[in-house]
Amino acid sequence: MRRRIALGVGIAALAIAGFVLATRGDGDDSQAQRPGVKATSTAATRTQGSSTSPSTTRSTTDSPSRTTTGADTELGRWTSKQGRPFELGVWEYFVRDPSAAVARRRTADAKQAGFVSVITNAFWNPGQTIPPPNELTELKNAARAAKAAGLRPMVIVANLGSRTTPRTAPLRQEFATYAVSIASQIPEFRDFIIGNEPNLNRFWLPQFGPNGENVAARDYLALLALTYDALKGVSAKIRVIGGALAPRGGDRPGTGRDTHSPTQFIRDLGLRYRASGRKEPVMDAFAHHPYLESSRVPPEFAHPRSSTIALADYDKLVRELRGAFDGTAQPGSKLPILYTEFGVQTRIPPEKRGVYTNFQSPAAADAVSETTQAAYYRRAISIACKQPTVEGIYVFHVWDEPDLLGWQSGLYYADRTPKKNQAALADLRSCR
Repeated sequence: MRRRIALGVGIAALAIAGFVLATRGDGDDSQAQRPGVKATSTAATRTQGSSTSPSTTRSTTDSPSRTTTGADTELGRWTSKQGRPFELGVWEYFVRDPSAAVARRRTADAKQAGFVSVITNAFWNPGQTIPPPNELTELKNAARAAKAAGLRPMVIVANLGSRTTPRTAPLRQEFATYAVSIASQIPEFRDFIIGNEPNLNRFWLPQFGPNGENVAARDYLALLALTYDALKGVSAKIRVIGGALAPRGGDRPGTGRDTHSPTQFIRDLGLRYRASGRKEPVMDAFAHHPYLESSRVPPEFAHPRSSTIALADYDKLVRELRGAFDGTAQPGSKLPILYTEFGVQTRIPPEKRGVYTNFQSPAAADAVSETTQAAYYRRAISIACKQPTVEGIYVFHVWDEPDLLGWQSGLYYADRTPKKNQAALADLRSCR
């Protein structure tokens, strides 16, 4: 599915703060090929704060952990046949809200749909070392609402597009300080995803150096290592999740579509890590976005002869992690994997067309019936929970985006009324 992602459409009216997700293809800025708009950010222009540099002193009073009940019968969270925790979660920016009551109502929608964890976003921009007050309030409301509802709150800390890439040491220091500020002020967040799709030019530039070398992997590794140490200085119980890679990329410099496949990006991360001589890890888990080329492609579709890594390419992903990191201080083949974005978008029924816009968008053609979406989601969950090191899959969106330039993958329509398949995931107690 190919589309041009429009930035800023209806943002002021919708009070959206977010950022554009990458492409389903190779990440070309001019012709985006995957999930839609998390819109441009009003946070991007907010007043920055200031703080001291992040601590790199490691706490020794606690150790990394991931809470789970281990109950086979708990909806949305269970223990796999391999004896590891597995959970069904959701990526949703809009659980954030200036109103705590609104955040609770929105979190209730996520819980009603069967999700047991929720990922939201914090957006760093150059010059910021702490979140501005309104950003902090929204993040607190989201985290506390999730906790109160029995959901695990998670947060992505990322730059807002390739123009704000933290590619220098001073910018990386600011970024890490910003993450530390969130961890220190919102203790409900203990799972931090660092960056978003750094293998794509939409979020990270430059991708290539003058000789075609992967400078994106080099610079992302430096950011990940610094932020890892800083967050562990707040608490060793914080889980630092790296990667968050897009499933496709071009690996061809000088084409104007400067992107890396996840396969090559992982290899280059490993080479950079080994060359650094670092004696500590840089991540506790690995995030990946295993989207298919289109919502019409079934989740079982694999890519054995390409560098793409989608949901059914688990063996390829583990093989690359093994080659990159096994034998070092950074776990590789045994590293927990989280599929932190996966989505299938549905067609808009006639009675709901009034709450959507941009029906001429090419994105509108990449959609399936609600019955197919429900079946694909259940099949995707079944695939993921049988993969030995995968600990969760996270659906992209609770609610559809109203602009069809975006992504209509939620279990609720854009007006926040339930789709016919809204309960499709709410009865999951184990792998099916």
